[in-house]
Amino acid sequence: MDTPTLKRIPRGIWALGLVSMFMDISSEMIHSLLPLFLVGPLGASTFLVGVLEGLAESTALVVKVFSGTLSDYLEKRKILAVFGYALSALTKPLFAVAPSVGLVFTARMLDRVGKGVRGAPRDALVADLAPPEIRGAAFGLRQALDTVGALLGPLLAVGLMLLWADNFRAVFWVALIPGLLAVLLLLFGVEESPQKEGARRTNPIRRENLARLTGAYWWVVGIGAVFTLARFSEAFLVLRAKEGGVPIAFVPLVMVGMNLVYSGAAYPFGKLSDRISHLTLLSLGLLVLIAADLVLAAGGHWSSIAVGVSLWGLHMGMTQGLLAAMVAHAAPEDLRGTAFGFFNLVSGIAMLIASAVAGMLWDRFGAPFTFYAGAGFAALTLTALLLKKSLGTRVGG
Repeated sequence: MDTPTLKRIPRGIWALGLVSMFMDISSEMIHSLLPLFLVGPLGASTFLVGVLEGLAESTALVVKVFSGTLSDYLEKRKILAVFGYALSALTKPLFAVAPSVGLVFTARMLDRVGKGVRGAPRDALVADLAPPEIRGAAFGLRQALDTVGALLGPLLAVGLMLLWADNFRAVFWVALIPGLLAVLLLLFGVEESPQKEGARRTNPIRRENLARLTGAYWWVVGIGAVFTLARFSEAFLVLRAKEGGVPIAFVPLVMVGMNLVYSGAAYPFGKLSDRISHLTLLSLGLLVLIAADLVLAAGGHWSSIAVGVSLWGLHMGMTQGLLAAMVAHAAPEDLRGTAFGFFNLVSGIAMLIASAVAGMLWDRFGAPFTFYAGAGFAALTLTALLLKKSLGTRVGG
């Protein structure tokens, strides 16, 4: 990593990254096993898993609209972030005691509501704290630390599943510990930027304020939604590994592999996004996603799955921090929470559609067809981006 740039990143952003890391350890200990828990002991269908994942993730993204807007209005981001992280942490025991799909659904929804409450205020807080010239690097660093947690969580799940003979519920109980650590670190390790003197508080969703969200911003919103449609829930990567014959205790290693690549790529590509055309980097990310889908569709052997999942993680590292930085660049400073909220609302609707369709295709036509369909949609998206680039339009840098 580039040491001079890292030293310029404020301490609060490092702390936010560690908060994300601990919460992702907690969440991924559960989420890396949840599709297997639903399909196995609880007897759910793959389609139901897809719908559950889509509803859960889209709920989180929809809630971000309201929390982001509220953080702009109150000019307080940390308190909302603390509430969101605390709610997610306290849902973990519900997974451990759930006797049926119904309680798992309730726990998953509450967990994602917590994610929604914290998401937009946290992203706006990163944008507030980061110097503009290294904003891409700052978002990349937070995303990298977040993804380290998503790497460690499944590793812990694998170790505990082996130690406790595939005892899902015992692993779910342990997941509570890092979740509580995340809340404590946020409470005592992050300080907000001071409020601007003389600033007049207004409703962020009044017409005159929303009119300040320009066409460049709404273009980023549209691109984010299209990317989400092309990339359905990662639960299907877990199911693909199980279908390929990977033992249940080792299936979480799929998410370990993906997040190892993701965490390694997020900061370098975030830093690169401060220097090159965003359209170029988005296009390269789509090429990698197409390659991932094709490999996962064509090969069911564990080695093919490992390659496909690694490419999937590389695509995430190339694009997720970049999209967040693009939102921050395109939105007025006092409307950043609202801007991140609307961005995630539209992406949430896309996630629901994509995950439900992926589950339906999987049940009717099998896993390969699902990934071929994802590759086709990503190819269409890439074509649209290349057409835009050929017209000479440069968005967000």
